[in-house]
Amino acid sequence: MKRSAKSQRVCWRFLPKLTRYSLTLLLSAVMLADAVGATPRNQELPTLPPLPTLPTVPPLPTLPTLPPLLPQQPETTQQNATRAAAERLYQEGMQLYEQGTAESLQQAIIKYQEALKLWQQVDDKPGQALTFYFIGFVYSLLGENQEALKYYNQALPIRREVGDRGGEATTLSSIGTVYFSLGENQQALKYFNQALPILRAVGDRGDEASTLNNIGFVYSSLGEKQEALKYYNQALPISRAVGDRGGEANTLFTTALLERDRTNLQQAQTHIQAAIEIIEDLRTKIADKELRASYFASVQDYYKFYIDLLMELHKKDPSKGYDALALEVSDRSRARVLIELLTEARIDIKKGIDPTLLAEERRLQLQINAQEKLLSELASKKETPEQVLTNTKQQIEDILQQQRELQIQIRAKNPEYADLIYPQPLTLKQIQQQLDKDTLLLQYSLGEERSYLWAVTPDSLSSYELPGREKIDKAAKNLYNNYLRNPGMQGVSPEETAKAANELSQLILAPVADKLGQKRLVIVGDDALQYIPFAALTDLTPQPPSLSGKGEQDKLPSPHRRGVGGEVNYQPLVVNHEIISLPSASTIAILRKQIKGQIKAAKTLAILADPVFSANDERFTGKSSNVANNNIDQQLENSALKRSMRNINRSEIQRLEGTEKEAREILKLVSPSENLQAFGFDANYNWATSDQLSQYKMLHFATHGFLDSTDPELSGIVLSLIDKQGKPQRGFLRLNEIFNLNFPAELVVLSACETGLGKEVKGEGLVGLTRGLMYAGAARVVVSLWNVDDEATSLLMSQFYSQMLQQGKTPAAALRAAQLKMWSQEQWRNPYSWSAFTLLGEWR
Repeated sequence: MKRSAKSQRVCWRFLPKLTRYSLTLLLSAVMLADAVGATPRNQELPTLPPLPTLPTVPPLPTLPTLPPLLPQQPETTQQNATRAAAERLYQEGMQLYEQGTAESLQQAIIKYQEALKLWQQVDDKPGQALTFYFIGFVYSLLGENQEALKYYNQALPIRREVGDRGGEATTLSSIGTVYFSLGENQQALKYFNQALPILRAVGDRGDEASTLNNIGFVYSSLGEKQEALKYYNQALPISRAVGDRGGEANTLFTTALLERDRTNLQQAQTHIQAAIEIIEDLRTKIADKELRASYFASVQDYYKFYIDLLMELHKKDPSKGYDALALEVSDRSRARVLIELLTEARIDIKKGIDPTLLAEERRLQLQINAQEKLLSELASKKETPEQVLTNTKQQIEDILQQQRELQIQIRAKNPEYADLIYPQPLTLKQIQQQLDKDTLLLQYSLGEERSYLWAVTPDSLSSYELPGREKIDKAAKNLYNNYLRNPGMQGVSPEETAKAANELSQLILAPVADKLGQKRLVIVGDDALQYIPFAALTDLTPQPPSLSGKGEQDKLPSPHRRGVGGEVNYQPLVVNHEIISLPSASTIAILRKQIKGQIKAAKTLAILADPVFSANDERFTGKSSNVANNNIDQQLENSALKRSMRNINRSEIQRLEGTEKEAREILKLVSPSENLQAFGFDANYNWATSDQLSQYKMLHFATHGFLDSTDPELSGIVLSLIDKQGKPQRGFLRLNEIFNLNFPAELVVLSACETGLGKEVKGEGLVGLTRGLMYAGAARVVVSLWNVDDEATSLLMSQFYSQMLQQGKTPAAALRAAQLKMWSQEQWRNPYSWSAFTLLGEWR
């Protein structure tokens, strides 16, 4: 199937249907304990939730597994059969609850309600009480507070009737939390104060401390700061006495909030610094990196508050270096798992490990493979019940958890891991040592009320206060969603795009405009700014272009050059600046350390383009093979690919005809002895994972990319799916496999769409293909931020490689020159056509 020259290089992402919802009824301190292994996973859900404005807890899938209501009863009577059915429905509800999406939570409620009817049939009061409670609990997660109250108020009298004092306190606390979220503070106090003596009576000191903290927080919200402090001071020693480090951190945090409200800034700093130290300590005790990232995401509010407090102190006394400390705290809150991954990258995880552990790892992987294949087969059948799919997914998740726990054991017994010391985030001085006189670091931190920007050179630091997150996010999303990634803007006057770009530039660049000059800009973005190519933002202090070479300045349009549709008062930032992105300032130091010991590749370029995705491709001239595919690896990868395609609602993968032309133009710049190429059928999995790629300085992949934000393990690069005989072949290079590759390249280019995106994790940033390639050894990566126009990309890539291979420019300088070449042509003037690609990593 041929496509027009202006067809798009299509990439599909499946974004979660629920990106954020209030977890107002979960106890963050208990989540902490669960994450570090202090609370058994089969323990009942925590008895006291935090207040809505306290830090967000980890995502639902990491929550403790809730217990069965009753042990299984032999189905000898109708009554026992009814109980067994209720228990089964309850557990199905738990599985849906743990998926953590809005849709699954609604389905969980249905399961609970079905279970409730059965508990009522057999007059099982404890079962009724707990089910009423959890229906209310899930409604609270969905933000439906009145429904939550309705069910909590039905659970409460039953728990009192059966003498469940602990459950009574739990329900009272949950009702108090709902009232607080509704702004009814006196009602919240009423219920918290009812829960407190019961908790003392049953000896639950941990939840007693949590309730004291919550009461204090309500008083603080009422403006009664002294009364609030009284309760905080009662909560803190109890948390310390019972060893509840998470609860201790929470109370220190709320005390810091209070002291700041009382303008006691130094006391607030003392408390929040102590809370951060606990957070850092607890974080290191979480062996599982996914749980570690989830936990770190849950405490980002601590860091945001500390940054804001330090900048307030800086405003009062600029000579004390509070702004430098705020920058260091900002960097400490970012990409910590990535830094640790890069530190581990060259360790052989299986060195010196007990063979029985490795055998167990293989056994678990076979189980996962079998279940994934089964899930793919079930999902392809319309008649498969939804519950069967849910149960199969849960079984896969359970085995994956076993696998993660086993990998933790393997790491613990590896002598190299035992000696490994993880680096600490950089200080201001260490950050400055990574920069040169021509480079300016711009690091952003977006907060609810205020945001901040730090501009760092080798010998200076300047800081600026910016508007709050909502205003910046609105402008960034308007630019990204409505103009930059919108193919409808191609060939249209760039005036509207320029207006949207200028709106964002005024918010985030205007304060620092006089410092930019013609420096190289290293951007550490935050929140929505991670999706924005700064190259397309407005240069607020336009200067003559700084391109080298005779006559190049004359080829560029002036800021006021007339274009299609009238005068365009717009000069993009790329005219005078190389632009590089980083997940954090500390990342570059770790990346440089990793690549310092790598052996330099001897050859120049390996390039893959235009794979064959189906037997309908005109390049396949034979008859489609009907021979059964008995290769289990191929079957599994094809199953994963099909699942990913179903997730993103695609029935076929279209050919990218322009990519071969793109590749052949690039290859003209490299001698045959210095390149390795794979087109069509040869652009396959075996080629992409071959050890010979480690011999090349540059790796170029021109094909589709799949980005799945809900199930990142289904993200990957699509390669040839059939061979020359029409037989299916393994053709889906998944994210976890990219992590295991050896790509010690100076540059890896993913000339596909949205390859720079991924799952956004608070505190970590975008977790996707870029991270996998850095782990595999790449010094720098060029990726795209939206669906890319095929013809424009081919032109851009040809220019990019020409600037590197013929002009001898660095990748960062070459990308800028290629983008300027595109911008200088009216056909490609709009940033949609040239600014999608961004460079991450080393700029030297």
